[in-house]
Amino acid sequence: QGHVTITLINKNDKEKVREAIMMQKDSGQKLYRYTSPESQEGIATLSLPDGVMWLYMPAFGKPKKITLLAKSQAFTGTDFSYEDMATLPYSERYTPSLLETNDTAYLLKLIPISNKSNYNKIILTLDKNNYYPIMMEFYNNGGKKFKEAKYQYEKVGKYWNAREVVMTDLKKQHQTKIQLTDVLFDQGLTDDEFTVEKLMPEK
Repeated sequence: QGHVTITLINKNDKEKVREAIMMQKDSGQKLYRYTSPESQEGIATLSLPDGVMWLYMPAFGKPKKITLLAKSQAFTGTDFSYEDMATLPYSERYTPSLLETNDTAYLLKLIPISNKSNYNKIILTLDKNNYYPIMMEFYNNGGKKFKEAKYQYEKVGKYWNAREVVMTDLKKQHQTKIQLTDVLFDQGLTDDEFTVEKLMPEK
């Protein structure tokens, strides 16, 4: 679990900052809950195994399940899509092939298994020593690169953690920077923390 700072940066370098808390259990269950600014406070998303996602917005009054079609849409107004934020492992969503290798990294091509993906392919630069992504380049169904994500990692205890991810929408010239701080591992989180009911504020 940890604290998330989300910074939206437009083409004029004007920034909007949001804060959230994040909890994750294994790779299949993740909950985001916005804490600020006031306009975003209370918005929450829940990712569950098998690609199931739920969204709670205070204006709706109850959680809504996110459909496959909606997963190509922006994740709460950021440059990430709901598909990007899904917890289903990449090994279950894409077929990889090795393009090349150098002294520090592997270059892989990922082809979506599902024909409902928003991507034609992803080019992944993977750290050779620790197997974490350095950069991901996203291509649309017209075969044109339209987004890219750059990662910075740090070691927390025995775990490698993505402390910063910057997603750039090349067409809109817009960026979303996600920074994860105050990270705690092995906190004994239970499945009870990752239910649809938990998306709503306690009465």
